Amino acid sequence: MDMEVDDGNGRLETSAAGEQSTCDVDTNQEPYVGMDFESEEDARAFYNKYAKQEGFLTRVLSSRKSERDRSIISRGLGCRGGSVNRKQDGQREVCTAMILLKREKSGRWVVRKFVRDHNHPLVVQLQKSRRIIDEKDRKIQELTAELRVKKRLSSAYREQLLKLMKDVEDHNEHLRTKVELVFDNLREFEAKRKEVSDRK
Repeated sequence: MDMEVDDGNGRLETSAAGEQSTCDVDTNQEPYVGMDFESEEDARAFYNKYAKQEGFLTRVLSSRKSERDRSIISRGLGCRGGSVNRKQDGQREVCTAMILLKREKSGRWVVRKFVRDHNHPLVVQLQKSRRIIDEKDRKIQELTAELRVKKRLSSAYREQLLKLMKDVEDHNEHLRTKVELVFDNLREFEAKRKEVSDRK
């Protein structure tokens, strides 16, 4: 059974199947696109903590498995609540508040979509105090996450460029060696030809 514990220092400690990990994420922080976690357990623990602070329960909306090894590569989590639509014979509308998590090639889990608004009142009884992040702060966080991704890409491109330059240098050295060998053979051939000519 998965468990989550707030260690009081703004971190979440999660455990699953006897394994324990620590998620260094501010538990008072609101999710945002680009936010990343070390594991799926850390991401789910964070969203559950966020939901608890906001006053709603969560549920699994979707899961996607890898075609290669059938491991989970995407997970959708959302609000378990909803509202009654009186205009449609009292039919219950599912709440659209959700978060979509995807596993990157590095193994880390990244928030790819986040819907904050609920279509029903929230029950904020467990913890009234929470950090309110305005649009400017959220934009800064999204830009920071985007910059972090671009830095990683830039580092990867630089590594590939250096490798390409080294391959070119190695190839040029190989060609230079071959050209020198050809010239040596030509000089040797010319010397022998001249030696034969002088004997005549």
